[in-house]
Amino acid sequence: MVRNTRRSAQQQTDRDILQIGILLLDDFTLTAFAAFLDAIRLAADKGDQSRQQDCAWTVMTIHGEAVRASCGVTVRPHDGPRDPSSFHYLTVVGGLLNNRHHRDPHLSKYLTLAANKRIPLIGLGTGSFALAHAGLMNGRRCCVSWYHLAEFQEAFPELEVVADQLFVIEHDRITCAGGTGVVDVAAHLLEQHCGASAAIKALRLLHVEHLRAPTTPQWQSSTDSVVGDAKVRRAVLMMEQNLTNPLPISKIAQSLQLSPRQLQRKFRRATGKSLMDFSRELRLEYAREQILRTKRPITNIAYECGFSDSSHFARCYRRCFGESPSATRRQV
Repeated sequence: MVRNTRRSAQQQTDRDILQIGILLLDDFTLTAFAAFLDAIRLAADKGDQSRQQDCAWTVMTIHGEAVRASCGVTVRPHDGPRDPSSFHYLTVVGGLLNNRHHRDPHLSKYLTLAANKRIPLIGLGTGSFALAHAGLMNGRRCCVSWYHLAEFQEAFPELEVVADQLFVIEHDRITCAGGTGVVDVAAHLLEQHCGASAAIKALRLLHVEHLRAPTTPQWQSSTDSVVGDAKVRRAVLMMEQNLTNPLPISKIAQSLQLSPRQLQRKFRRATGKSLMDFSRELRLEYAREQILRTKRPITNIAYECGFSDSSHFARCYRRCFGESPSATRRQV
């Protein structure tokens, strides 16, 4: 980590304040970018004027052009890639997984240049994929979201991946699963370089109760309860990723390079259940959570969870939980 070199306002130079370079990839996640940047911005001055006094940031894209977020919002950067030496940290914000984006040779070249100049690199969300593609995570643990664990393991079987905590600090690399964890990464940097009061200010203004440790657990996938076969774990993950639009068994099997019958046999050996039963239980668990936590009509929830009619949904729900969906709703 870079040492805290804060001085009085009269003595500060551009290098003395915390300098963050933020590199946006095509189809980047807007939440990760905005939450990380806002945490830095809120701590940048003593008031709320967004003045770059204690912290400064430069938003870049690899070709210097406007880039589209995964939600469709277009962001115009400050610049193309600047000399990495001008930053204390270079942050890569990923988004939709697309090998063309993460394998861009210009991107890999720039990240390697930064690494060679000993600039700490941060991968937010799937930004960790870009670091791995550039060969910059070799010998280091890499944190990814549980949601993208299978994709990372398939792309980089030689790397040690972590999907059970918010972020990982490995010497001059920080990788973060994304989501609200990016605020904790930003607060960690602020605490290191600007002091605890700056980190606390950012967290309070973002209505975040406290700074979470890197080892704070991610939400855990049901995949973790499945022991053994790696392909079965990937099948479960695919089902979780498509709860509202269930995939046909044939499509899951094809993506795993298995026949449907092979997949069914593997699944029953690993879980003691058929793939269809397991998928139905996942969708019913999700439906129960929606019934308990929202006021949405039960019929809408049933359709969203892949049930073609509400009566079939109600029968399956009662068999699973011993009560009707409406009885669950009354608990709220």
